[in-house]
Amino acid sequence: MKIALLSDIHANLPAFKAVLADLETRKPDAVYCLGDLVGYNVWPNQVIGLVRKHGIATIAGNHDLKVAKILPSQGDCSKEENSEYAYKLVGNKERDYLLTLPRHLRIEFQLNDQQLNILLVHGSPRSINEYLLQELPEQCMLEIVKEFKADILCFGHSHKPYHRVIDSGENGSEHFHHLINTGSVGKPKDGDARACYVLITINQTASSTDQDAVKVEFVRVKYDVEKAAQAVELSLLPNAFADNLRKAY
Repeated sequence: MKIALLSDIHANLPAFKAVLADLETRKPDAVYCLGDLVGYNVWPNQVIGLVRKHGIATIAGNHDLKVAKILPSQGDCSKEENSEYAYKLVGNKERDYLLTLPRHLRIEFQLNDQQLNILLVHGSPRSINEYLLQELPEQCMLEIVKEFKADILCFGHSHKPYHRVIDSGENGSEHFHHLINTGSVGKPKDGDARACYVLITINQTASSTDQDAVKVEFVRVKYDVEKAAQAVELSLLPNAFADNLRKAY
Protein backbone atom coordinates (compact mmCIF):
# COMPACT_ATOMS: atom_id res chain seq x y z
CA MET A 1 0.00 0.00 0.00
CA LYS A 2 1.43 3.34 -1.06
CA ILE A 3 -0.02 6.56 0.36
CA ALA A 4 0.84 10.10 -0.78
CA LEU A 5 0.62 12.91 1.77
CA LEU A 6 0.83 16.57 0.89
CA SER A 7 0.24 19.73 2.87
CA ASP A 8 0.53 23.50 2.94
CA ILE A 9 -0.20 24.21 -0.73
CA HIS A 10 -0.96 27.84 0.16
CA ALA A 11 -2.70 28.79 -3.09
CA ASN A 12 0.46 28.10 -5.11
CA LEU A 13 -1.09 26.73 -8.29
CA PRO A 14 2.14 26.13 -10.28
CA ALA A 15 3.59 24.08 -7.42
CA PHE A 16 0.39 22.09 -6.92
CA LYS A 17 0.05 21.31 -10.63
CA ALA A 18 3.64 20.05 -10.69
CA VAL A 19 2.96 17.77 -7.72
CA LEU A 20 -0.24 16.42 -9.31
CA ALA A 21 1.72 15.64 -12.49
CA ASP A 22 4.34 13.81 -10.46
CA LEU A 23 1.66 11.83 -8.62
CA GLU A 24 0.29 10.72 -11.98
CA THR A 25 3.59 9.01 -12.73
CA ARG A 26 3.88 7.34 -9.31
CA LYS A 27 0.23 6.28 -8.98
CA PRO A 28 -0.15 5.95 -5.19
CA ASP A 29 -3.13 3.99 -3.86
CA ALA A 30 -4.44 7.01 -1.94
CA VAL A 31 -3.70 10.73 -1.61
CA TYR A 32 -4.40 12.85 1.47
CA CYS A 33 -3.92 16.57 2.09
CA LEU A 34 -3.16 17.86 5.58
CA GLY A 35 -4.55 21.34 5.10
CA ASP A 36 -3.62 24.95 4.38
CA LEU A 37 -4.90 25.15 0.85
CA VAL A 38 -5.00 28.95 0.99
CA GLY A 39 -2.92 31.93 2.10
CA TYR A 40 0.27 33.59 0.80
CA ASN A 41 -0.57 33.35 -2.92
CA VAL A 42 -3.22 34.31 -5.47
CA TRP A 43 -4.81 31.06 -6.67
CA PRO A 44 -6.88 29.77 -3.71
CA ASN A 45 -10.00 28.97 -5.74
CA GLN A 46 -8.10 27.15 -8.47
CA VAL A 47 -6.22 25.05 -5.90
CA ILE A 48 -9.44 24.17 -4.09
CA GLY A 49 -11.04 23.28 -7.42
CA LEU A 50 -8.24 20.85 -8.26
CA VAL A 51 -8.32 19.26 -4.80
CA ARG A 52 -12.02 18.60 -5.24
CA LYS A 53 -11.70 17.49 -8.88
CA HIS A 54 -9.10 14.88 -7.91
CA GLY A 55 -11.10 13.71 -4.90
CA ILE A 56 -8.24 14.29 -2.46
CA ALA A 57 -9.36 13.68 1.11
CA THR A 58 -8.42 16.84 2.99
CA ILE A 59 -8.38 18.18 6.54
CA ALA A 60 -8.46 21.82 7.61
CA GLY A 61 -5.33 23.85 8.26
CA ASN A 62 -5.11 26.98 10.38
CA HIS A 63 -5.01 29.20 7.27
CA ASP A 64 -8.12 27.53 5.88
CA LEU A 65 -10.05 28.45 9.01
CA LYS A 66 -9.05 32.12 8.71
CA VAL A 67 -11.66 32.54 5.97
CA ALA A 68 -14.35 32.38 8.67
CA LYS A 69 -13.32 35.89 9.75
CA ILE A 70 -12.02 37.37 6.49
CA LEU A 71 -14.79 37.64 3.93
CA PRO A 72 -14.36 37.75 0.13
CA SER A 73 -13.40 41.13 -1.31
CA GLN A 74 -16.43 43.08 -2.52
CA GLY A 75 -15.41 46.26 -4.25
CA ASP A 76 -12.42 46.84 -1.93
CA CYS A 77 -10.50 49.70 -3.57
CA SER A 78 -7.53 49.61 -1.20
CA LYS A 79 -4.16 49.67 -2.96
CA GLU A 80 -2.08 48.88 0.12
CA GLU A 81 -0.21 45.61 0.56
CA ASN A 82 -1.99 43.37 3.00
CA SER A 83 -1.46 39.71 3.91
CA GLU A 84 -5.23 39.35 4.38
CA TYR A 85 -5.69 39.89 0.65
CA ALA A 86 -4.94 36.17 0.14
CA TYR A 87 -8.09 35.22 2.05
CA LYS A 88 -10.27 37.88 0.43
CA LEU A 89 -9.65 36.11 -2.89
CA VAL A 90 -11.44 32.98 -1.65
CA GLY A 91 -14.89 32.66 -3.24
CA ASN A 92 -18.06 31.96 -1.30
CA LYS A 93 -18.44 28.31 -2.33
CA GLU A 94 -14.74 27.69 -1.73
CA ARG A 95 -15.05 29.33 1.68
CA ASP A 96 -17.96 27.03 2.57
CA TYR A 97 -15.87 24.02 1.50
CA LEU A 98 -12.93 25.01 3.71
CA LEU A 99 -15.14 25.53 6.75
CA THR A 100 -16.65 22.04 6.47
CA LEU A 101 -13.30 20.19 6.35
CA PRO A 102 -12.60 17.75 9.20
CA ARG A 103 -9.82 18.52 11.68
CA HIS A 104 -8.31 15.01 11.85
CA LEU A 105 -8.42 11.80 9.83
CA ARG A 106 -7.63 8.34 11.23
CA ILE A 107 -6.73 5.38 8.99
CA GLU A 108 -6.32 1.78 10.16
CA PHE A 109 -4.39 -0.99 8.41
CA GLN A 110 -4.19 -4.64 9.38
CA LEU A 111 -0.66 -5.96 9.54
CA ASN A 112 0.18 -9.61 10.18
CA ASP A 113 -0.43 -9.50 13.90
CA GLN A 114 -2.20 -6.22 14.75
CA GLN A 115 -3.67 -2.95 13.54
CA LEU A 116 -1.52 -0.06 12.36
CA ASN A 117 -3.12 3.29 13.26
CA ILE A 118 -2.33 6.36 11.18
CA LEU A 119 -3.43 9.77 12.42
CA LEU A 120 -3.45 12.73 10.02
CA VAL A 121 -3.47 16.21 11.56
CA HIS A 122 -2.36 19.67 10.50
CA GLY A 123 -0.37 21.00 13.47
CA SER A 124 -0.70 18.36 16.18
CA PRO A 125 -3.54 16.23 17.59
CA ARG A 126 -3.81 18.75 20.43
CA SER A 127 -4.02 21.94 18.41
CA ILE A 128 -4.20 22.94 14.76
CA ASN A 129 -1.66 25.68 15.56
CA GLU A 130 0.90 23.59 17.48
CA TYR A 131 4.30 22.99 15.88
CA LEU A 132 5.76 19.50 16.24
CA LEU A 133 9.35 20.37 15.46
CA GLN A 134 12.04 17.78 14.86
CA GLU A 135 14.05 18.87 17.88
CA LEU A 136 11.24 18.30 20.40
CA PRO A 137 12.27 15.92 23.21
CA GLU A 138 11.46 12.27 22.58
CA GLN A 139 9.38 12.03 25.75
CA CYS A 140 7.12 14.82 24.50
CA MET A 141 6.56 12.99 21.22
CA LEU A 142 5.92 9.71 23.03
CA GLU A 143 3.25 11.28 25.20
CA ILE A 144 1.42 12.55 22.12
CA VAL A 145 1.47 9.29 20.14
CA LYS A 146 0.42 7.29 23.22
CA GLU A 147 -2.38 9.68 24.17
CA PHE A 148 -3.81 9.68 20.64
CA LYS A 149 -3.02 6.03 19.86
CA ALA A 150 -1.01 6.76 16.73
CA ASP A 151 1.51 4.31 15.32
CA ILE A 152 2.12 6.79 12.51
CA LEU A 153 1.49 10.48 13.18
CA CYS A 154 1.51 12.70 10.08
CA PHE A 155 1.42 16.48 10.18
CA GLY A 156 2.51 19.65 8.38
CA HIS A 157 2.30 23.28 9.52
CA SER A 158 6.02 23.99 10.00
CA HIS A 159 6.87 23.51 6.28
CA LYS A 160 10.03 21.61 7.33
CA PRO A 161 9.94 17.91 6.37
CA TYR A 162 11.35 15.16 8.55
CA HIS A 163 10.82 11.54 9.53
CA ARG A 164 11.52 10.46 13.08
CA VAL A 165 11.15 6.96 14.55
CA ILE A 166 10.78 6.40 18.29
CA ASP A 167 10.34 3.21 20.27
CA SER A 168 7.74 3.11 23.04
CA GLY A 169 8.35 -0.55 23.84
CA GLU A 170 8.95 -1.63 27.42
CA ASN A 171 10.61 -4.60 29.11
CA GLY A 172 12.55 -5.60 26.02
CA SER A 173 9.62 -5.38 23.59
CA GLU A 174 9.63 -3.05 20.58
CA HIS A 175 6.84 -0.76 19.40
CA PHE A 176 7.93 1.73 16.77
CA HIS A 177 6.12 5.02 16.15
CA HIS A 178 6.72 7.09 13.03
CA LEU A 179 6.43 10.87 13.13
CA ILE A 180 6.27 12.39 9.65
CA ASN A 181 6.24 16.06 8.74
CA THR A 182 5.13 16.34 5.12
CA GLY A 183 6.89 19.62 4.41
CA SER A 184 5.13 22.05 2.08
CA VAL A 185 3.95 21.92 -1.52
CA GLY A 186 3.62 25.66 -2.00
CA LYS A 187 5.82 27.39 0.56
CA PRO A 188 8.86 25.33 1.66
CA LYS A 189 10.92 26.70 4.55
CA ASP A 190 13.88 24.33 4.50
CA GLY A 191 16.05 26.14 1.97
CA ASP A 192 14.87 23.98 -0.94
CA ALA A 193 12.44 25.90 -3.16
CA ARG A 194 11.06 22.76 -4.82
CA ALA A 195 7.60 21.52 -3.83
CA CYS A 196 7.64 18.72 -1.27
CA TYR A 197 5.35 15.81 -0.52
CA VAL A 198 5.65 12.36 1.07
CA LEU A 199 5.16 8.79 -0.11
CA ILE A 200 4.53 6.22 2.62
CA THR A 201 4.79 2.55 1.70
CA ILE A 202 3.21 0.10 4.14
CA ASN A 203 4.22 -3.57 4.01
CA GLN A 204 1.03 -5.24 5.20
CA THR A 205 2.72 -8.63 5.50
CA ALA A 206 5.33 -7.30 7.92
CA SER A 207 5.24 -7.60 11.69
CA SER A 208 4.10 -4.60 13.70
CA THR A 209 7.43 -4.71 15.56
CA ASP A 210 9.40 -4.41 12.32
CA GLN A 211 10.77 -0.90 11.90
CA ASP A 212 10.84 -1.45 8.12
CA ALA A 213 7.10 -2.15 7.94
CA VAL A 214 6.79 1.54 7.07
CA LYS A 215 9.00 3.22 4.47
CA VAL A 216 8.99 6.98 3.99
CA GLU A 217 10.19 8.88 0.92
CA PHE A 218 10.28 12.66 0.59
CA VAL A 219 9.65 13.69 -3.00
CA ARG A 220 10.88 17.08 -4.25
CA VAL A 221 9.33 18.45 -7.43
CA LYS A 222 10.61 21.33 -9.55
CA TYR A 223 8.08 23.95 -10.57
CA ASP A 224 8.04 27.49 -11.98
CA VAL A 225 8.95 29.33 -8.78
CA GLU A 226 9.39 32.61 -10.63
CA LYS A 227 5.83 32.47 -11.99
CA ALA A 228 4.46 32.11 -8.47
CA ALA A 229 6.75 34.81 -7.08
CA GLN A 230 5.86 37.31 -9.80
CA ALA A 231 2.15 36.66 -9.24
CA VAL A 232 2.67 37.75 -5.64
CA GLU A 233 4.53 40.89 -6.70
CA LEU A 234 1.75 41.82 -9.12
CA SER A 235 -0.89 41.47 -6.39
CA LEU A 236 -1.66 43.30 -3.17
CA LEU A 237 0.21 40.68 -1.17
CA PRO A 238 3.47 41.73 0.54
CA ASN A 239 6.48 41.36 -1.76
CA ALA A 240 8.23 39.53 1.07
CA PHE A 241 6.05 36.51 0.22
CA ALA A 242 7.73 36.35 -3.20
CA ASP A 243 11.14 36.36 -1.56
CA ASN A 244 10.00 33.51 0.69
CA LEU A 245 9.21 31.42 -2.38
CA ARG A 246 12.49 32.10 -4.14
CA LYS A 247 14.67 31.42 -1.10
CA ALA A 248 12.47 28.85 0.68
CA TYR A 249 12.55 30.33 4.16
